[in-house]
Amino acid sequence: MRILLIEDDYVLGEAIRDQVAADGHGVDWMQRLDEARAALDTVSYGLILLDLNLPDGRGLDLLKSLRKAGNPVPVIITTAQDQIAVRIEGLNAGADDYLIKPFDLDEMSARVAAVARRYAGISAPQLLVGEASVNLATKAVTIGGKPISVTAREWAVLERLLGRRGGIVTKSEIEDSLYPFGAEIDGNAVEVYVSRLRKKLGASIITTVRGLGYRIET
Repeated sequence: MRILLIEDDYVLGEAIRDQVAADGHGVDWMQRLDEARAALDTVSYGLILLDLNLPDGRGLDLLKSLRKAGNPVPVIITTAQDQIAVRIEGLNAGADDYLIKPFDLDEMSARVAAVARRYAGISAPQLLVGEASVNLATKAVTIGGKPISVTAREWAVLERLLGRRGGIVTKSEIEDSLYPFGAEIDGNAVEVYVSRLRKKLGASIITTVRGLGYRIET
């Protein structure tokens, strides 16, 4: 999915960006609220990682404005403020989860995945897709008990399709979930990832809906 990271600390922001990218997601990193607002006007994000204290204002003000406008995008707050009152304010403003700095990057990845699953309405992390068993929590894929190796980008495509299981996901939506602003996109990248997934998990697992996109059946 495409993730918006709003963090003004360069060292931490770089570490988070690299972790999110390694998980197979597209990530846009903004260090100011005005930059973040401009990005939100352009892209439909799957999740926001939001710092509270930024050079040009409070992250909570952005969160409140999103919720007031009816934007349901999942938001995980990242902050060094561990006071209960601050956490309550954030949750009451519409945050989906909280990470207190310093936090473990693997824990962050797990929380991002968990919030994304809840948002997609997937209550159980274990899914059966054709003959493949897919664990959304551990990113493990098996067929007949045998582990199947899936790259981070292949996983990101699979996860994107599973998030709308039974519905059509367009090629551009998949591209948006994989690549940040300014990234050079290979025009055939999505087709390549889909082809690899079919070879690994079964030719019929992903249906091409000609002229529209791709679908994983229910």
